[in-house]
Amino acid sequence: MTTGFKAGVFLAIVAAGLAAGGGYWMGQRQSEARSGDQTASQGASAGPTKKERKVLFYRNPMGLPDTSPTPKKDPMGMDYIAVYEGEQEEAETNSNQIRISTEKIQKLGVRTEAVSLRSLDKVVRAAGRIEPDERQTFTIAAKFEGYVERLHANVTGQAVSKGQPLFEVYSPELVSAQREYAIAAQGVDALKDASGETQRDMRELADSSLARLRNWDISDEQVKTLAKSGDARRTLTFRSPVAGIITDKKAIQGMRFMPGEMLYQVANLSSVWVIADVFEQDIGLVKSGGKAKVQINAYPDKVFQGTVSYVYPTLKPETRTVQVRVDLSNTGGLLKPGMFAQVELPTASKGAVLTVPTSAVIDSGTRQIVLVQLKEGRFEPRDVKVGARSDDRIEVTEGVREGEQVVIAANFLIDAEANLKAAVGGFGHSSHGAKSEAQGTPDASKPAASVGHQGEGRVEESDAKAGTVTIAHGPIPSLKWPAMSMEFKVSNNGLMAGLQPGAAVVFEFVERGQGEWVVTSVKPMGKAAATPHADHN
Repeated sequence: MTTGFKAGVFLAIVAAGLAAGGGYWMGQRQSEARSGDQTASQGASAGPTKKERKVLFYRNPMGLPDTSPTPKKDPMGMDYIAVYEGEQEEAETNSNQIRISTEKIQKLGVRTEAVSLRSLDKVVRAAGRIEPDERQTFTIAAKFEGYVERLHANVTGQAVSKGQPLFEVYSPELVSAQREYAIAAQGVDALKDASGETQRDMRELADSSLARLRNWDISDEQVKTLAKSGDARRTLTFRSPVAGIITDKKAIQGMRFMPGEMLYQVANLSSVWVIADVFEQDIGLVKSGGKAKVQINAYPDKVFQGTVSYVYPTLKPETRTVQVRVDLSNTGGLLKPGMFAQVELPTASKGAVLTVPTSAVIDSGTRQIVLVQLKEGRFEPRDVKVGARSDDRIEVTEGVREGEQVVIAANFLIDAEANLKAAVGGFGHSSHGAKSEAQGTPDASKPAASVGHQGEGRVEESDAKAGTVTIAHGPIPSLKWPAMSMEFKVSNNGLMAGLQPGAAVVFEFVERGQGEWVVTSVKPMGKAAATPHADHN
């Protein structure tokens, strides 16, 4: 191979290498350019990343003036609540709102329901008892003196038919009256040919004797028999005036009785009364003529239908109830006087009204409050006025609008979680400046504002077991108290270490309830005087 040929081959290899290197370099640049464009495109589409919220501090879940820079639990095991940047300003804007985290809402089991228009149909329930119908109760008593000669029905509770003989009596007066009538009746027949005045006198005597017998309840049949035969019967038979049951029997064979003395009592039990005791607050809903449902323990599978016939005009002060009478058919004789009954009295409503479930209303006795959910995790306590009630709903006349969501479950837990008493000014008394969750928590980076009341004094006695301490304190300007010694409760046992007898302390306290003062923070006098509000326990 010649030198020229070798040089040509070398130049060709170099040229090929340069070409390949240039192609690789161009391809790499294009790839980097495409990659850069793609990254820019993704960056443009993704936009600015969301900034994570900054936790300022953690505050006491019960609203006490106690904060922590790190997560912790209170003595009851409840987690301290995180306070984020911006929440303080937002809470100040909505000073009457309660904020609960979504996690807490799930743990508490909070449920809401919309305020809606509904008809409040209520069923008044009352306890009652079966009694005989007084209009179908009869007493058998003689109107003359005599003796019980014979008994035909001699068992209390025996069923008798109308006109059935009950007993026979003997009375000398009765025999005498029969003889008078028999003689007078015979005299009228004997004096047919006498003068008109004589006949008239005899007829008046006969009529007088007959009236006397009839006033003694002698039947017409016996009178006719007496007039025909002229023979006075020794005994008189008393019969049942109605078909029913002998409910009382005083007659004993051979006994003597006086005029007007009750011997038998018979009641017709084809219909009975149910006397129901209706509570005072429900009596305005019950009207005569309304339908009633009656259930008897002896027949749990039967429901008896009745009608309200009368509402009694008096109230029993011992039970604060009014008696209501229900007429009930007793077909088959299943209902026995003296049985207990459960009575349901359906009442008609006044139409569709604004209602909420009864569980939504927190009633303190002087105020009624509902928690309205403004949005997720935010609630507003509102005073409402309530009206009529049904079994599970209550009418709201003021305070909410149709469609608003109200808390129907765990509202008392929200009360405890958010220290609702401070948010709504307490249920009937001032909270003396205690702040609730709705009012926000002071920024930990700034000196904390006074929460509750502050005092200085010396510990006289402490009882860790009872959780109480007696402090001889100076004047309390926020309450206009003079210097004195008084007993306080302690919010947690961790504070008892700084409340030993003889210790000079600066302490903070709040009114947890009416007249219940609770120490929430304590510092030795020297250290606390320098930084009285830093590092709440």
